[in-house]
Amino acid sequence: MLARISKYLTPKAEIPGGVYLSVSTLTGVSLFAFWCLLSYGGLVRPDFLPTPDAVVAAGYEGLQDGSLLKHTWTSTSVILSGFVLASIISIPIGILMGSFKLVEAAIEPVTNFVRYLPVSALIPLLILWIGIGVEQRIAVIFLGTVFQQIILIADTSARVSRDMIDVSYTLGANRRQVVTRILIPATLPGVMDTLRVTMGWAWTYLVVAELVAAQSGLGYMILNAMRGLFTDVIFLGILIIGLLGLITDQALKALRRWALPWA
Repeated sequence: MLARISKYLTPKAEIPGGVYLSVSTLTGVSLFAFWCLLSYGGLVRPDFLPTPDAVVAAGYEGLQDGSLLKHTWTSTSVILSGFVLASIISIPIGILMGSFKLVEAAIEPVTNFVRYLPVSALIPLLILWIGIGVEQRIAVIFLGTVFQQIILIADTSARVSRDMIDVSYTLGANRRQVVTRILIPATLPGVMDTLRVTMGWAWTYLVVAELVAAQSGLGYMILNAMRGLFTDVIFLGILIIGLLGLITDQALKALRRWALPWA
């Protein structure tokens, strides 16, 4: 038995798909069993850890009155709007910053300064400048991701081999061809990986984005449930956010395989 497990522990070695799926399933089942043990076994009070059936009941009630779908759609639209807007701006800026030192000198100091500012500290200014509508929530997601994306994409672009670029010039390519046919295609796989990472950050900013004056959304639902200590609703919101995050992550992963076959 140990010998069979040992052969799957070789660094960087591929493992059969069935083994991968079995291990992933076992991990999920084990976590669920531990939750059941703590909740049904009475080891943790229901006020702090609801039972799985209580969470399911809260979800069913939310589906019945339509509130759950409303909250889910509101949060999803805010996340996607802020994330797509950030990506449209950060991808070209990041590639330029990692490829041209002049652009790096102009943008990197400001980017490095702003990306360390806590987004929650900017909410009062966003309310003054934008208001308390959905635009303010989209701005929170945007500011929480765009500067991180720029730095990560710039690092990816900077790691493109200089030898490959020099060979292109030797073979007669001009500057435009090097950028469009060498630099950008070599950078895009890393860009997609960056988008997957920062999409996770965008979902973590959701509760912060819906902290002020929101009337719907999963973050609003969680905060509202916290005031009444409805832990089943809190767990429901957390699980839905995790599920939606997993779905968006797998969608970006599939998009990478489809759009960038050379990667």
